[in-house]
Amino acid sequence: MVDDDFYYGELSQLVLSSSSLKLLLSSPKTYKFVTKYGSKETQPLRDGRLIHMSILEPDKFQEQLFVNVSSKNSKAYREAKEKYGLVYTRSERENAERIADAFFKNEQALKYITDCEFEVSAIDTIHGYPFRGKADVLSKKGIIDIKTTTDIKGFPYSAKKYSYDVQCYLYCHLYNRSYEDFTFLVIDKGSLDIGVWECSEEFYLEGKRKTLEAIDVFKKFFIQGHDLDNYILQGKL
Repeated sequence: MVDDDFYYGELSQLVLSSSSLKLLLSSPKTYKFVTKYGSKETQPLRDGRLIHMSILEPDKFQEQLFVNVSSKNSKAYREAKEKYGLVYTRSERENAERIADAFFKNEQALKYITDCEFEVSAIDTIHGYPFRGKADVLSKKGIIDIKTTTDIKGFPYSAKKYSYDVQCYLYCHLYNRSYEDFTFLVIDKGSLDIGVWECSEEFYLEGKRKTLEAIDVFKKFFIQGHDLDNYILQGKL
């Protein structure tokens, strides 16, 4: 699982993850489509990937292909993408470097990634189903997950909206840690402010509830073979 091509490629087709759980909770139809065809690469995903590499894997960051243009709409970018596949623009690189520079200047933030291992993968089962995970930062003190945002003060709301509680529960299970050992280290891409959020037992237990709900959805439609074409949402307002 150290090999990214395997971890994000073949293994992603065989093993569930926090991303899988979030898709299953959102829509089993979307989960089926993404599993079969892959997900569309969004700008926040590209930015997040580069920022992670610039902070945790600087050597890997330097190995990326950067086109000396400011826009992905340029002819040079399109030609480079067609020839090499995944490429980034100069402006994307500069933005990642700007954010990483702010991070490394913050002594309080640096303490969270000192004497740690980065990008540590793990695999285990929950209720008989295999799950994989890759911790951004792992140490004797706990698990650190780096997030980026455009509204750092709204992160507690975003954490619930985007089911980061599922990731908290899953990673605590995979790495045999308490919810008290899981921390979100959040960087605002605009203001460059940095925030630290620890996890409550309530947050962790909500992640567990969602995980079990997602497993039930997976079992129903992808193991037991219920008709996904007739899937509907029901409720009362």
